[in-house]
Amino acid sequence: MQAEFRAPRRRARVQEEYEAPLPVSRDPEERSYYRAQLIHQHVLVCHPDHIQKIHNQGYFGKGILSRARPDHSISDQWEQHEGLFLPVISQARYEELLRWVSSALSAQGLDEEAVSQTLLRLSQPVEMEEVRREGGGGEDGEEEEEGPGPEGGVCPPTVKLRRGSGVEPEAKRSCRLDLNPEHHPDPSSDQDSDSGPDPDPDPDPDPDTDSDPGPDPDPVTPGPGFVLVVSDSEVCVGHREVRRSPLALTEDLQLSLEEAFFLVYSLGCLSVYLHQEPLSIIQLWRKFRSLRPDFVSSFAAYQHCRSRGWVPKEGGGAKYGVDFMLYRKGPPFYHASYSVVVERVDGAFRGSGLRRFSWRSLAALSRITSNVSKELMMCYIIYPADLSEAELDSPVCLSRLKVQEVIVSRWVSSRERAEQDDM
Repeated sequence: MQAEFRAPRRRARVQEEYEAPLPVSRDPEERSYYRAQLIHQHVLVCHPDHIQKIHNQGYFGKGILSRARPDHSISDQWEQHEGLFLPVISQARYEELLRWVSSALSAQGLDEEAVSQTLLRLSQPVEMEEVRREGGGGEDGEEEEEGPGPEGGVCPPTVKLRRGSGVEPEAKRSCRLDLNPEHHPDPSSDQDSDSGPDPDPDPDPDPDTDSDPGPDPDPVTPGPGFVLVVSDSEVCVGHREVRRSPLALTEDLQLSLEEAFFLVYSLGCLSVYLHQEPLSIIQLWRKFRSLRPDFVSSFAAYQHCRSRGWVPKEGGGAKYGVDFMLYRKGPPFYHASYSVVVERVDGAFRGSGLRRFSWRSLAALSRITSNVSKELMMCYIIYPADLSEAELDSPVCLSRLKVQEVIVSRWVSSRERAEQDDM
């Protein structure tokens, strides 16, 4: 008997249109191929076009700096200044960015005098004629890849903070960072680094994991961006100056292991690379199993929910002590309907999962879920008794697993009495 799914609760304000999910195609010529990198314990999509397609068509992954959609910018405030929209930041914030740049340039081998000259050029006010001239194209007449902004806006181009740039104290936020070539007195100092901070805002991963980030696959986009710096000093409060943006924060798309394997195995549209070499399906399956002891059960539940038209997301589940949150169509359109706990059981429903619920802990989890207007779903992955460890070493074992959903509801005595009185 399957669980009875209830209608989802639609969001009051929807800011975007629904885009059809990534298609399932068995014809290799009709497939779209996207690329991701396995870095430490995380799967990152770095190419901007791939990021937009993967996130928009199915809401896979999240930005490494954003809560969900990868749209982090150097500033959330924009203002029209002499006919152009520019991002607005405070003087204190601008000085903080300059300190990041100083640390990055020093880590790349520039001497103190060269760093000082670079920072001095960055902090000089810029005339609007120069903004309009440089806003339309980069070096050698090439078009800059500028992000979307308000009407007539000039968005900062992709100046990236790279791994290993030595920027502190924001290293764990790890945008990729590559400073503007024209700001380098010595172009040879602009080198990639193969080591550095983890590109995920979560705690540091296992240092023993054998995954070298390798060189950054994304091209460097030349040309500076511009910001409107608002003075916060007592002498000239509110005074505004246009200056060059020291860097533009761009982010990668981080996929969960389940999302990455679903795109590789179920949809066939993603290739995951390790040490610049693509991993086969078997290699990726074994790698993910080594990273997560419960990966087989977790992926079986994820694939089952996706096949029923739901969008499972990991991020929100951590707040409520569950494995997934289930959304209809996607987070921009509906509130999460279910909090999902994945449990591995045998044919007699005896569990061997990573957690063991007592009645008290289950009641507490149910109450938390109810308080946030969701329902608690126990998703049991049933393993046959004769399933061997050797069979689990291949995704073919998924065909032998069964999935059973159970909706856990709180019994409220006062509500029960009221219903009986009505009868």
